[in-house]
Amino acid sequence: MSHEPIPTADGRRRVTELIRDARACLLTTTAVDGRLVSRPMVLPAAEFDGDLWFFAYADSAKIRQIRVNPQVNVGLFDQRQHAWVSMAGTAQEGWERGRAERLWHPQLETWFPDGPDTPGLTLLKVHAGPAEYWAAGENHQVSY
Repeated sequence: MSHEPIPTADGRRRVTELIRDARACLLTTTAVDGRLVSRPMVLPAAEFDGDLWFFAYADSAKIRQIRVNPQVNVGLFDQRQHAWVSMAGTAQEGWERGRAERLWHPQLETWFPDGPDTPGLTLLKVHAGPAEYWAAGENHQVSY
């Protein structure tokens, strides 16, 4: 397996493909006491353009944690291709009604029963940083 960086455009294209096929991930933040905390998150069906978007409650622990330390990691698994992506990034919270409506899908109603009108709902944006992916016969680092 290769551990060397591949051309940026090729690596980004491959990471984008893997992210597009993943529907869930683990988001890792840093707690106030320094512990790493991971939790499952649903990825809205949207084209990956260097930013990942998630829905969250504005008063949740993950939002409080990124307000203190915005450095996060997102781990994704594409079951179809048996591939993993680990992406470091910088997170920020902010509500954008139009974006929320574009990103919304019914699977999210399990956690946010009133859809985009759920009280306390916010968006979490993770801007991609360095990523690494593993797939059959592949192991590459990608920079954003």
